[in-house]
Amino acid sequence: MIRLCRPVEPRQSQMGTMRLLPVLLLCWLVATAACSSRAQSPAGAGTSPSKLGTVERNVTYGSASGVSLKMDIYYPRKASGLFPVVVYVHGGAWASGDRTWVTALLDIGVLLDRGYMICAIDYRLAPRYKFPAQIEDAKCALRFLRANASNYGIDPARIGAWGESAGGHLSALLGVTDSSAGLEGSGGWADQSSRVQAVVDMFGPSDLTDLPAELSQILEDVFGTSDPESDALKRASPLTYISGDDPPFLLLHGDSDYTVPLSQSQTLLDRLVSAGVPATLVVVKNSGHDFMSADGPISPTRAQLTVMVADFFDKYLR
Repeated sequence: MIRLCRPVEPRQSQMGTMRLLPVLLLCWLVATAACSSRAQSPAGAGTSPSKLGTVERNVTYGSASGVSLKMDIYYPRKASGLFPVVVYVHGGAWASGDRTWVTALLDIGVLLDRGYMICAIDYRLAPRYKFPAQIEDAKCALRFLRANASNYGIDPARIGAWGESAGGHLSALLGVTDSSAGLEGSGGWADQSSRVQAVVDMFGPSDLTDLPAELSQILEDVFGTSDPESDALKRASPLTYISGDDPPFLLLHGDSDYTVPLSQSQTLLDRLVSAGVPATLVVVKNSGHDFMSADGPISPTRAQLTVMVADFFDKYLR
């Protein structure tokens, strides 16, 4: 009989296996430790734990009209796994303000302590840059975050928007529009979605065709018209785009706000609920615009409002 190889004697086979056992055991221990380390990582994948509790400023998220668009990234103070994200959009009548206003009304430390990353963005301002420049930039920021999700350790499926006044309006637009609205712009990251999964709109206008006459000049400066019949104001109004697939909304509005009347949020609430969208309106008593006291202490307090916002994001982004 012709043999192609010499058979291994049983005892030799057993001895070879025994010699391999320490090596196999070591490999198993290394693999187990690596998996355990990944599972227990305190920060998002791709993010060093040393980033927790820090702020990365002046991050360029896009470019439009020759303008470098910037954001500040506030890393959560503690976290496990991928970070949920809240994008902050500042107010200022679409013509002033900047990303540093993120600390003006609410205590962002509450969100950071709950494991949220906060990305506070700048956007092009009127009157130099007319609408839709502002929403185009906000949408670009969302696309940037999704395109770079692995670099920042964020969960691209858990992103919320939050803003006040003009920023509330832009946040609402982020919630109710997709690419079919024609508001994406050309700032970058066109292959990514600009949708959000939850919206906190603090006293933002929802129907630009029904604002006080005192705001006519602002409307002219930002939207090019104050004509309530104009297509431009309808195109810029969140009410125009509401549909049943919109994300949940939390609306906060003062009962004595004469800049953006409470009726703007009440109408938005009614339309959202009619479309089957989860939505809640909290009316802040004794509060004017920017939660400024109109007649005695506001209620709920700013501290209480902060907790409401954090609880809302916990419900829909966790």
